[in-house]
This record gives sequence, structure tokens and C-alpha cells, in this order.
Amino acid sequence: MMKIQSMMLIGVAIIGVSLLLLPLVGKASLNSNFKKDVSKLFSLSGDISEKTFSYKQLEGLPEPVQRYFRYALKEGQPYISYVRLKYNGTFKPAEDKKWTSIKGEQYFTAENPGFLWKGKTSLFTARDMYIGGKGKLVVALFSLFKVVDEQGNHIDQAELLRWLGESVWFPTNLIPGENLQWTAIDSAKAKVTFNYNGISVYYIVHFKEQGQITKLETERYMEKDRMEKWIGIVGDYKQVDGIKVPTYIEGKWDLKEGAYSYAKFHIQQIEYDIPERF
Repeated sequence: MMKIQSMMLIGVAIIGVSLLLLPLVGKASLNSNFKKDVSKLFSLSGDISEKTFSYKQLEGLPEPVQRYFRYALKEGQPYISYVRLKYNGTFKPAEDKKWTSIKGEQYFTAENPGFLWKGKTSLFTARDMYIGGKGKLVVALFSLFKVVDEQGNHIDQAELLRWLGESVWFPTNLIPGENLQWTAIDSAKAKVTFNYNGISVYYIVHFKEQGQITKLETERYMEKDRMEKWIGIVGDYKQVDGIKVPTYIEGKWDLKEGAYSYAKFHIQQIEYDIPERF
């Protein structure tokens, strides 16, 4: 009897230790996968810093777009190849849920469109990405149990849109080129269109009189078969390495029943042309 009790106690102890170690194993696995994804992201895009920006490139652009580039960039600014940043803020997983604190890091490439984002709350860790022309969204509960692993054409479109909109953090990415065009609307708005890998995405961009971008509007997949109006609010501009960029961004859905804000992020650190993980 004593032997059976001892064996049962040992079994309970093993189970207890396993449960304690499980979150650590899960976290280590996520970190390893994220590190590999960062390396893959940067390996797929080259250095374009030999190209430089000139105010002559503004000729023929809509007037508010010219104001923006004159505000954000200086003459001779090298094109940005890679971006990495850290942020914190609040996130709302669903319209009927409460706001929760979130923090994380994000990486971008310019020559070949790509990004990798990670956000962590007390309950879940999420990874949003566009790598090699494919989008993906992964959410793991307690860094262990994968509850979302979404891919497909609708995710490709949504992630390419995100990359384009968040180019406000590396403005040379918004300079017109083979795949990117600006179209005039009025003195305070212009349309930016980006075509890549068989997908065309756009934003209606709002500008302040001084030149800052303040709002971006588009149509984006909220669910696989449901497109809705999406709005990004940006502000709190600061100078980073001679470039003026917003350090606040808010994401919201403009639904028939009313606007629904779900993300409010503050940039804590942003660095250029360091193609490696923090």
C-alpha cells in the first residue's frame, strides 16, 4: 500500500512539474519560430539605400502629397531598406470585449514588401505577417494553444494593405514607383494605390495643412467573405534619424452600426536599416 501511495505521489509530482514547464516550452518554441521568421523576412529583400530622395521627384504629384514629402523627408535622404520597432498600447479582441494592454515588436522590408508583427497580452500572443508574398495570422492562447491560424487570398490582401499603410513609418516607401501611384482628390486628400503579386490595394489619405498624414481609409477584409471600411488614425509626429514619422496609430472599423476602435499603439523605439531582431 505504501509503495502504491508513493508511486501515486511521484506521478502527481511529475504531472505538476510538466504543467509548470509547459508554458516555458511553449514560449521557447514561439520565440524560436519568430526568430526564424525574422531571418526569413530580411533574407528576401535587399538593400536599396544607394537610392536617394530628391525634391525633383515631387514634380507632378498631388499638392498635399508634395507637402507630405517636404515635411517628412530631407533632400538626399537615402531610401530605407529595413525597419524595426517596439510599441505598447491597448487592444480590443472583439467589439464586445474589454480593452487589454499589449506590447510587442515589428519588422519591415521595403524592396520586397514584407513585415512581421508580434503582439503579446496577458492571455495571448499574436503574429501577423506578410512574407514571400503570402499573409498569415497566428494567435496562441497563453503562448501554447493555437486558436487562430489563418491564411488565404483575403489574408494576403489584408496584410499587404497593412504593410502599405504602415509605410508612414518609413516614408521613402511611399515615393511613387513602378508599383505605387498617387492620384489627386483635393487639397487635403489623395489616393495611393499599390499593385503587387496580382493584388491591388489602396488608401484614401488625409493630410494636414503642414503636410502630416493624419488618416488613411480603405476597404479591407474583416472576415473571409466580408469587406468593411477600415480607418487608420496617425499622429504624434517625431523626428527619427532626420525623418518625421507618427508615433501613434489607431485602427478602427467604420461599420453600419457605428465605428469600432480595436487598437491604439504608441511607438517606443524605431530603428532603420538594421536587418536583425531586437
